[in-house]
Amino acid sequence: MNKWILTNYNTLQFIFISCLGVYVSIIVLTKLFGKRSFSKMSSFDFACTIAIGSIIASTLLSKSVSLFEGVFGLITVYVLQAITAYLRRFQFFRKIVDNEPLYLMKNSEILWDNLKKAQVTEGDLRAKLREANVLQLSQVKAVVFETTGDISVLHSSEKLSVDDWLVKDVLD
Repeated sequence: MNKWILTNYNTLQFIFISCLGVYVSIIVLTKLFGKRSFSKMSSFDFACTIAIGSIIASTLLSKSVSLFEGVFGLITVYVLQAITAYLRRFQFFRKIVDNEPLYLMKNSEILWDNLKKAQVTEGDLRAKLREANVLQLSQVKAVVFETTGDISVLHSSEKLSVDDWLVKDVLD
């Protein structure tokens, strides 16, 4: 019981030094590789964010992972993310690592088959419409299940249509 509550001075020193090293490393690596490291623009970015968090936790709290090993792991994830960002310029690679956005609604029509594909419930859809301050379904121009898992609601009370550029890659 005492082990779970108390610790010793050496352990605190280890954690402090590891925190300092990881903190400086994250700042330097984020400056070098950009803020995308913590974005969720794609499923790969999201996975990198989780990997970075896991490496940080392991480095700070595990005596079996040295500071050097943790920083090396962080550098590896950042480099992989940079390589992936570069390779995304090529469509064949983009199809491998990125999901495709999917219409959940077009105008006021709910696309039930796409809701099933995206595993989004009718209640989830209603909640997103309310969150976007949609008062009537006739205001909805499009609802898109984004590559990140987010749901975007494009709506207007005016008789406007959605610019084709905004929905260029969205699957029907």
